Amino acid sequence: MPEQRAATRGPVRIVGTGLLGASIGMALRDLGVDVVLHDPSRTTVLLARDVGAGRLATPQDTDVRLVVVAAPPDVTPDVVLAELAAHPGAVVTDVASVKSAVLDALRAAGADLSRYVGSHPMAGSERSGPTAARPDLFAGRPWVVVGSGTSGGDAVRVVRDLANDLRATPVMLDARAHDDAVALVSHVPQIAASLVAARLCDADPAALDLAGQGLRDVTRVAASDPALWTSILAANAGAVNPVLRALRADLDGVIAALDEAAAAAGSESVASGALGTVASAIAAGNVGVSRIPGKHGGVRRAYDVVTVLVPDAPGELARLLADVGAAGINLEELALEHAPRQPVGLAAISVLRGLRGRLEDELTARGWRFAG
Repeated sequence: MPEQRAATRGPVRIVGTGLLGASIGMALRDLGVDVVLHDPSRTTVLLARDVGAGRLATPQDTDVRLVVVAAPPDVTPDVVLAELAAHPGAVVTDVASVKSAVLDALRAAGADLSRYVGSHPMAGSERSGPTAARPDLFAGRPWVVVGSGTSGGDAVRVVRDLANDLRATPVMLDARAHDDAVALVSHVPQIAASLVAARLCDADPAALDLAGQGLRDVTRVAASDPALWTSILAANAGAVNPVLRALRADLDGVIAALDEAAAAAGSESVASGALGTVASAIAAGNVGVSRIPGKHGGVRRAYDVVTVLVPDAPGELARLLADVGAAGINLEELALEHAPRQPVGLAAISVLRGLRGRLEDELTARGWRFAG
């Protein structure tokens, strides 16, 4: 075991060794923290052990200081209750993506909420299970810390320390504010991505060959675990449904406007209001996306974009990035696109405004070609 380099004191017990639980274990182990693992699935816990997330729990592990419950939301309250009872000296947190339902169930059961602090790391992947885990999963990501209302100050500090040790950024919210926020920024986008991707099930393969990066961006999270997301959405239905209803109203408005446009096809009789409805919907999206924080936080900055043709060969992307660095220009954002069966990919390099011409000159001198 490496030397302890964390504020979190072990042993830390992790219950549930899927993606989040195993990633937490791996990160803590890298910091020298003693981690014990438990999962109702023997295969899953053995895999988590083998990828370096910790050691298997034994009956002798009675001095646990922190318990992290990484279970689906529908079973999280029962697991938290059991862990509070089994480890009366430990702080217990959970990393479920819904907080109000868990807290309400614990209150109803008369749990000792002074030792319970809910939390939710805003990190994950469309992949699941311990084989997808990695110790840097939480680096630079928000980690919401949700006190119970009667959580002890020391208990809250323990969970904040955990987030800091895993290089996440602790954010204090109450349970309802958390659930409303994730409904908007996580849960509804998951539904939207899944519904759009479902339209592809019976699509003509020739149509799919036309797919570009836009479709890949919109549908990326549609590969998520159906069982897990069913549990999440059911637990947060009260916050998700108002957002879905508002989205449905917007969609109905666009459908009605496009029906009017289709009926007037070939004539000049289409009402300006119909076209205005469509334009307004797109423009509102422009405003909304501009509010997504950029890499420095706050209002998203506008960048210049240089799109470079990158040969589909080993080392070419690395050579491009090295050439950008050699030009003395910082890469603010990078997006990659590769159309099926094409010999080149597209690397969209975002740089600060005013640097596009200089970057194009530098890359041209190094033999690169551009798209657009």
